[in-house]
Amino acid sequence: MEHFIVSARKYRPKTFKDVVGQQAITNTLKNAIEHNHLAQALLFCGPRGVGKTTCARILAKMINQDGSQSDDEDFAFNIFELDAASNNSVDDIRNLIDQVRIPPQVGAYKVYIIDEVHMLSQAAFNAFLKTLEEPPKHAIFILATTEKHKIIPTILSRCQIFDFKRITVTDAKEYLKYIAESQGIEAEDDALHIIAQKADGAMRDALSIFDRVVSFSGTDLTRQAVTENLNVLDYETFFSVTDLILENNIPELLIMFNRTLSKGFDGHHFISGLASHFRDLMVCKNQATIELLEVGDEAKQKYLEQSKKATIPFLIECIKLANECDLNYKTSKNQRLLVELCLMELASVNFDGEKKNDGRFIIPAGFFQGQEEITAATKDKEKPQQAGADTENSTSIPTTATEAEPAKANKPAPKIKLKDLDKRVSGLSLSSIKTKKEHELKKQDVVVDEENLPSDDFKEETLQKYWRDYVQKIDEDGKKLLASSLSSDIPKLRDGKVICIELPNDTMKKEVERDQYPLMMYLKQKLNNYDIRLHIEVNEVAAKQYAFTPQEKYQKLVEKNALIETLRKTFDLDI
Repeated sequence: MEHFIVSARKYRPKTFKDVVGQQAITNTLKNAIEHNHLAQALLFCGPRGVGKTTCARILAKMINQDGSQSDDEDFAFNIFELDAASNNSVDDIRNLIDQVRIPPQVGAYKVYIIDEVHMLSQAAFNAFLKTLEEPPKHAIFILATTEKHKIIPTILSRCQIFDFKRITVTDAKEYLKYIAESQGIEAEDDALHIIAQKADGAMRDALSIFDRVVSFSGTDLTRQAVTENLNVLDYETFFSVTDLILENNIPELLIMFNRTLSKGFDGHHFISGLASHFRDLMVCKNQATIELLEVGDEAKQKYLEQSKKATIPFLIECIKLANECDLNYKTSKNQRLLVELCLMELASVNFDGEKKNDGRFIIPAGFFQGQEEITAATKDKEKPQQAGADTENSTSIPTTATEAEPAKANKPAPKIKLKDLDKRVSGLSLSSIKTKKEHELKKQDVVVDEENLPSDDFKEETLQKYWRDYVQKIDEDGKKLLASSLSSDIPKLRDGKVICIELPNDTMKKEVERDQYPLMMYLKQKLNNYDIRLHIEVNEVAAKQYAFTPQEKYQKLVEKNALIETLRKTFDLDI
């Protein structure tokens, strides 16, 4: 078996023009060499696999060339590479400083490449400071790191810093295409694009993935082979899922999700990929943003076609729902159910971004055996009951416009049945809590003619009697605090319809106001007067005197029963 050299080593760039995706840095270094303007301490920082060490080696080779050497000359005696991850002590740096003093035997410069320099210890950094600031004229230091924030500021201030960027998907794909052609491999554009995306901006990772996929598929590199080998979800899956969402086909949608899980894919990966798919469809809605779509030409055409089926409000709502599911996935105890609920919500959004309410079947009627017979039988049973109900309430609901017209002409205005007003209310604020209490009272089976509400006269004694009855009722129901507040004063009648009470503080006032609706409905029904209203005042004097001293308490008792004073004097008691 012949010795195999991985593509990351075999196709390592030998000149600056071969470096992928770092044109700004390579041009700067070339101009610095040409104009003799190169610093003696350089810091190359950036993510893994973007060409930091490669550019350092090319730079070391170029500054030693004077035109008399062959192209194969690598100046190995002039280049010293040190791995700071395993040589991070003070002694290692001192040995390096001792070597720096010796001038080169061949070439003009000795180049010291220190990789992963952030791994040096604090003492090693301090030992390196003076040499790095004032090195011999024949020495150049090139430091490389993936974590610039871990390097102490005194080192950063002595170096000329070059920030390497991630390799774009387009640049990585073009370089992979060049390598595939040089090896005689037929590669689909979408297959290379998936490899470039999987590499996440690292060219070395892209070449490693390329070697692995070529070992799997041979000289014919297809999109299907790449997705199968890398165990990534093909974009065809998301196209199919989106079509089912647009068709409101929840059963098939859940079945497709189950198939995805059975292939070994994670639900989190599925929902995050679906959110990205909706984002890509959104990008296709505007001609100016299509360039943000990082996919192959064939896939781009499919995205453009599917984006025409969905509106922007629909896509915004879908992105929101999918993103919420993505955020909640790790904290959920039933992660599969979370994704399934998200898919059902997505399939329930119409093209305007709102919930679908057109009456269509979410689950087709054919899924239920005998559905039509059951529905027909139920309607036949309900007809007599509905007829009786219509006779009792003197109202009916017309089913067509033709039936509605005579109803308006011949029948009186229908009475409103409060129990039919069953609407959902929120409980997230004080106002909604009040509305909820009103709503609960409206559930009572009471028929009220809103046009002719009674307003009978009544006496103040009658009002006070029903007031005490209500206080006793809520006290028995466990509402002790409200009962105490209502019994703190005797209600007075003003102008025949205003019920006035005085409370000692604002807290009790708010307590009564929060629960006044059931109180007033009780009084209106008992007094048969729907014009009455409640007026609450806070007596500041009473509020201040609400906490009595012992002498004041005794005085109150004497006012109620004068014999208490006789008792105190008889037995010579103290207060």
